[in-house]
Amino acid sequence: MPAEEQAFVEFRRKVRSAELLSSSVERLLQLLQFTGRLSLVVQNGRVLKSGYEEGYFTRRKDARSIP
Repeated sequence: MPAEEQAFVEFRRKVRSAELLSSSVERLLQLLQFTGRLSLVVQNGRVLKSGYEEGYFTRRKDARSIP
């Protein structure tokens, strides 16, 4: 399995297990050159839901984007 494919499999595993706040996810995102959005729903300090959306187009005028 190519390194990029292994990195993507690991990234998806971390999304499913709500491990998006770790520094290893940042390294995976850089390796994959990920340009989408990560989302976390947190309530009372617990992650209720996590996910990602791959970005194929830039959305510079999106008000929700973080500069």
